[in-house]
Amino acid sequence: MTRTINTLLWLLCSVLAIRLGLTAMLPFADTTEPRYAEIARIMAETGDWITPWFDYGVPFWGKPPLSFWTQALSFNLFGVTEFAGRLPSWLANAGIVYLVYATTRSLHARPDTEGARVCALWAAIIYSTTALGFISAGTVMTDSFLALATTLVIASLVIRLQGGSILWGWAFFIGLAIGLLAKGPLTLVLTGLPVFIWVALTRQWQTLWRCLPWVRGTLVMLVLVLPWYILAELKTPGFLDYFIVGEHLKRFLISDWQGDLYGNAHDFTRGTIWLYLVLASFPWGLIALGDWGLNRWRGIQADEKWQPQRPGVLGLVLAATLSPAVFFTLSGNILWTYVLPGLPFLALLAAGLMTGTGARILPKYALAVALFIPLVGATAGTWYAFNPGQLKTERELIARLDALPGVTRENLFYLGEAPFSARFYSHGDVRSISQEALDRRLAQGSEGQPVLLAVHTSNREIIQKLQARGQAIDASKRYTVFRLTEEASRTAGSDTMQKERQSG
Repeated sequence: MTRTINTLLWLLCSVLAIRLGLTAMLPFADTTEPRYAEIARIMAETGDWITPWFDYGVPFWGKPPLSFWTQALSFNLFGVTEFAGRLPSWLANAGIVYLVYATTRSLHARPDTEGARVCALWAAIIYSTTALGFISAGTVMTDSFLALATTLVIASLVIRLQGGSILWGWAFFIGLAIGLLAKGPLTLVLTGLPVFIWVALTRQWQTLWRCLPWVRGTLVMLVLVLPWYILAELKTPGFLDYFIVGEHLKRFLISDWQGDLYGNAHDFTRGTIWLYLVLASFPWGLIALGDWGLNRWRGIQADEKWQPQRPGVLGLVLAATLSPAVFFTLSGNILWTYVLPGLPFLALLAAGLMTGTGARILPKYALAVALFIPLVGATAGTWYAFNPGQLKTERELIARLDALPGVTRENLFYLGEAPFSARFYSHGDVRSISQEALDRRLAQGSEGQPVLLAVHTSNREIIQKLQARGQAIDASKRYTVFRLTEEASRTAGSDTMQKERQSG
């Protein structure tokens, strides 16, 4: 058994190490990662730890600041790099992995045995090698910290119900505070729903009250959370209305909500979240479901792997697994990352099912299945690391322009909105410019300063005019960069204005 434990431990560490390595290899590709990374970079640059800034002078009201705090701190410690930006999410994921291990072991009939450690290690491995679990482990986004928070809340309650120390009771409220500072009131919904279902069905109200320090724990949570919410509203009035009403009510109820200040609303078919759950849990979700169905068809009974100390504890775990999908079933404005908080508990149930029914899937196939997602991820990541031009990133373009003599990043203008990766890799130096503003600038003269104009490849009309009158000096996957002479630029601008007059 010790040999099995060592093998599983090495497998888990290898998966985490592969994901950590990928954090340093890959550039930020638009739009999610560089958007959040740029917000954190501005925070680190300005020293403003209260208001995250979407751009200089534009507050970001879409998310609380916890993930930005950790990323900005990482930038200050390790420099403004991809590794530094992604390290906090990797550490949050490591915390989730530990909580999956601890919760699984607490539920085992003999928690101190090697069999309990094997089952717990398998649960941690299953979570780490699901598609979304592996991807989110090193991605700059707020969902990793939300998943850490919700996992800590439910895991603390389960372990406390299983006889864990009062420290787990306090951890319950620390988890709520983390979630409120990472994602907001959604944390209360995703954790409150499974807890309410469990306590309502089992009538364990008194047990729930006794096992957690509700009064003191709530006070601690409020002390940790409320100061930032108050300071954020005082500094940029309107934050609470947008964040609480807009992000948590209108975004959920209105699929094509037009009030989003920072992106585009989605409108997917209702129930799509369940397809996302299948994709996010791949391959383990399908394997566990198939194994459960096969055992039911064969009439195979599960052994006594679990030993809940209170009624319905496994129901609480199941409710925590499905709550994100249930909550977002009727919402069309969704992303597949919304099911991430349920994956740790899906892994727990899958490990218990597959190691507790006598099924041979674990010894025969599990190692190969566990390596599938990490190997695919490592292969794809390595390929993109050597071929970054195939990604929607401006990193290489910015680096090449930095090497050009006689120009700086401040000479680079993106026609239209500058992509987030360009903003991040230029440390905020590149600028956006409209066609009208470009015409005015060129008509007034550039005072000897070169003008580099990045035009999206889909803007064929402008590209054709500039190719005839300017010089294309570089290109990325999405943009072509022209060095504009004053005479050629005026001609291009006058052509545009003439067309506008004719159309008018």
